[in-house]
Amino acid sequence: MQSHEAALFADRYEFAMLRAYREHGLDRTAVFDLTIRSLPAQRAYLIAGGIEDVLDYLEELRFSSDLIRGLATLDVLSDDDLDWLSRLRFEGDVYAVPEGTPIFADEPLLRVEASLPVAQLVETYVINQIHLQTMLASKAARVVEAAAGRSVIDFGARRAHGTDAAMKAARTLYLVGFEATSNVLAGITYGIPTAGTMAHSYIQAHDDEPAAFRHFAATHAGTTLLVDTYDTIEGVRHVIRLAEELGTAFSVGAIRLDSGDLGAHARTARGLLDAAGLDSVRIVASGGLDEYRIAELVGAGAPIDVFGVGTAVHTSDDAPSLEAVYKLAAYDGVARSKRSENKSTLGGRKQIYRRFDDSGTAIGDTLGLESESVEGEPLLHLVMRRGQRLLPREPLHAARERTIEARSTLPASLRAIDPEVAPYRVEVSEALRTAADTTS
Repeated sequence: MQSHEAALFADRYEFAMLRAYREHGLDRTAVFDLTIRSLPAQRAYLIAGGIEDVLDYLEELRFSSDLIRGLATLDVLSDDDLDWLSRLRFEGDVYAVPEGTPIFADEPLLRVEASLPVAQLVETYVINQIHLQTMLASKAARVVEAAAGRSVIDFGARRAHGTDAAMKAARTLYLVGFEATSNVLAGITYGIPTAGTMAHSYIQAHDDEPAAFRHFAATHAGTTLLVDTYDTIEGVRHVIRLAEELGTAFSVGAIRLDSGDLGAHARTARGLLDAAGLDSVRIVASGGLDEYRIAELVGAGAPIDVFGVGTAVHTSDDAPSLEAVYKLAAYDGVARSKRSENKSTLGGRKQIYRRFDDSGTAIGDTLGLESESVEGEPLLHLVMRRGQRLLPREPLHAARERTIEARSTLPASLRAIDPEVAPYRVEVSEALRTAADTTS
């Protein structure tokens, strides 16, 4: 999808409601909250993502003449609606938590305040961007946590669900703590360090493995050599023989293990390399890794310096979707609630107040009205006024540092791969409950 087409990225019912809203005079200010209804079974918290892309979309929202002609073929909108859309600009306000903020179920990570037809129209795109990137950020944070300070590299572009998802994933993974990506376009676009090794096909294209290693190392100083094409340990020995052959000209930086018992291979490889005086050669491991396998390897003391992770993170394989919803919280100054069974919402303009203990560890949140005084640090901030960003897009490196710091404020028990403690406490203020209960 090209950026100029984004205005049409909406479900048909958004346009059907737009016509009915305008036809019946429902065009005053509406407040919509985007929340995640519940946490997946494997998650104790989520990491907010996708907010920067939403702000870009809202700021650039336009219906070109080509898009208007496309809409006219649907027979959903009147000529007056089409004319109105041709002049549409988003002129609302947006409140959001900073991208990378830990969040919990039913907490609004973004609030849109705009004319009802406009606020409704943007629903599909807003959910789409925040759903994907929050889901991926939350999975990636667990992988980084499992690695316990070891480097993690994004190898997942080829298994992502489309090129756009791969790009958004690369940025999101770097945001939460991955150190590099194999995706060259993402690296150049977002300023992310890129990393990569070689494929088994390079080795297979040579008559023997030593020749392949010799050629690749001659072309790429400091490279990583893939040692498991034929026999992993024999591959390590070939690297050692290459070092003996080249002497001071040897500049291989790492070997990569991609199959078999990674822990056992890493221990054997480390012993051989160290005995040969190659203690500076690092060990990279890849191949079907996720946070559980990484935690197992780290816990067993496997001497692995870098983990390459792909499919499990790019697809968030154990929790591939979130219950992201975008619901009306107020219209024309009146709180609006939804009371559907198991899908109820609280009306009113809300704020999240986070409390910390003396050590800086988060100890609980209160979801309250924005207008009330509640203990804690407010997390939602005005980021767009009358359709204009209040600050430029935050540099990714700065956002990454802030995200890593924000995650570190969570209790260690929540950040564990298998949390077995009581969930983080999120309370609802009495004022918010009262405001919600007065709606009909």
